[in-house]
Amino acid sequence: MLLFFALFALWRRRRAQIAVVAAALAWAVGAGWFATPLLDLAQHGYRHTDVPSFAPQTSIVLMGGGTYRSESGLVPRANAMRRIDAVGMLYRECRETGASCKVILSGGDPEHHGQAEADNYAPYVLAQGVASDDLVRENQSLNTYQNARNVAGILGPAHDSRLIVVTSAYHMRRSMRAFEAFGYAPVPFVSDVRPNHPTFFPRIRGFANSELAMHELVGLARFDVYRWLHLY
Repeated sequence: MLLFFALFALWRRRRAQIAVVAAALAWAVGAGWFATPLLDLAQHGYRHTDVPSFAPQTSIVLMGGGTYRSESGLVPRANAMRRIDAVGMLYRECRETGASCKVILSGGDPEHHGQAEADNYAPYVLAQGVASDDLVRENQSLNTYQNARNVAGILGPAHDSRLIVVTSAYHMRRSMRAFEAFGYAPVPFVSDVRPNHPTFFPRIRGFANSELAMHELVGLARFDVYRWLHLY
C-alpha cells in the first residue's frame, strides 16, 4: 500500500490507473482470492500428518502461537489452543506405549503482553493430563529460530531419540528448518490447517490470512538468506 501511495503521489498522469489497480488488489486480498494461493504455498506438504511412532525417549515441542486478552484475562489464541490439544493427545498416546515422554513449551513474550506464552499455556497443558514432572518451560524465545535454539539448549547435543514438533500447518515449514539448522531431524505433527474461503465481499479474515501467509513466506525466505550468509 505504501508503494501505491508513493506512485499515486509521484506519477500524477497515471493516478486513475493506479487507484484502480490498488482498489482491485485490496479487493482481491480482502475477499480471499489473494490469500488462497499464498496459504496453499505456506502450508504445502503439511496439510495432514499422521500420529508419529514413539521412541523409548520422546520429546514433544509445542511451538508458541500467541496470547490475547479476554474478559477472564490473558489466554492462548485459538490456534495455540489447538496446538495444546494436539500435544495433550500425543502425550497420552506416548505414555500408553510405556515410553519416557517429555513436553517442552517453547515461547516467550513476543507480543509484550506481560507473560510468556510457555507460562500462559502451562495450566492448559497440565489440564490435558501432562504430568508436571514431564513438563519443561522454555519461556525466553521471541521467534521461531530462537524456539529451536533454546530447545536445543535444553535437550543438549545428545538429544532424545525422537523429537516431535507440534504447530500449525502454515508454521511447520519454518519450524522444521529451524530445528534442522541445529542438527535435529524432527517429526512434524500438524495441529490445525488454516482455512480460507474466497468471497465476493472483502472480509477481515481475508486480510488476516493474506498477512499471515506473507509473514510465513517472507520468514522462510529470510531464513534461507540468513543461512546462506551464515547468520543462522
